[in-house]
Amino acid sequence: MPRSANGNHIMTTKPPVSEHADDWIYTRRWLKAGETAFATLKDGTRIRYVRVGEGPDLVLTHTVRTQLDIFQFVIPLLSKHFTVYALDLPGFGWSDLKPDSEKDEPTLRAQLREFLQVLGIERPILAGESIGATLSLSLAAELGDRVERVVAFNTYDYLPGLERANLLASIIIKGVRAPIVGPIFASKENRAITGGIIRGGFHDPKTLPDDLLDEYSRVGNRPGYGKGMRRLLKSLPSFVAARTRYRSIRAPVTLVWGDSDWSSREDRAGVERSVPSPKVITLERTGHFSAVERPRDWADIIIAAATR
Repeated sequence: MPRSANGNHIMTTKPPVSEHADDWIYTRRWLKAGETAFATLKDGTRIRYVRVGEGPDLVLTHTVRTQLDIFQFVIPLLSKHFTVYALDLPGFGWSDLKPDSEKDEPTLRAQLREFLQVLGIERPILAGESIGATLSLSLAAELGDRVERVVAFNTYDYLPGLERANLLASIIIKGVRAPIVGPIFASKENRAITGGIIRGGFHDPKTLPDDLLDEYSRVGNRPGYGKGMRRLLKSLPSFVAARTRYRSIRAPVTLVWGDSDWSSREDRAGVERSVPSPKVITLERTGHFSAVERPRDWADIIIAAATR
């Protein structure tokens, strides 16, 4: 049985040949070394993850409508300094979808915590983008001294959030949430709609790679994906509520904002007031998806925070 960096046994399975055999095609184009596997939670949910590099444990958590591949440009930079773990949250990417299961913040936080336990990760640096940042902060509040530090990029714990991306996002997200027509909107997602919404999260929309958008579109065609996303979008108020947990964080925190992020000045100030004595950094010419738009800055911030 494989072991984590700290020597504990971990429960993982290699990608099965007969089921989702192409889950890893895109990831293996950019991941030149390391481990690709599934970690299995106690309820049987399989979480896809990669592990690469050596050094302190660093866990990267993605955001809405993305997956671990959003970190494809930062992982090669960070793996020179850390043992990097990046995962597809349950219901995202190529992890088990279970579209009828809860997708609220407490549920995803509990699953992220169990993921750490399964892999034997005991005192990680937590870093995330958007709701991944929110989960990193709320989990740090829960784990106390068992977290080394947190680096939170464009924390997403406010409303309407994603609807601010552009007019297309506002129309689609409102439609997906609607009681009667919501399932219809959720089932109509295609590459053009996905790209239109996601590009609204970039300072320079041309920064979104076409092949990454192709991968998001491929994942979005998985049966049940739209239904699960609708459940998540209806659960976004739970991420807003998570902000009340931040005051319990003991680990050092770095908050990073793109100057073109969806968050307002009031949103950012609210987060900064909630976290005990955070270091605050603003990245110029950067939108919501900073791991793709500013990978070198993203990595440098984490490296600098870890060596303080």
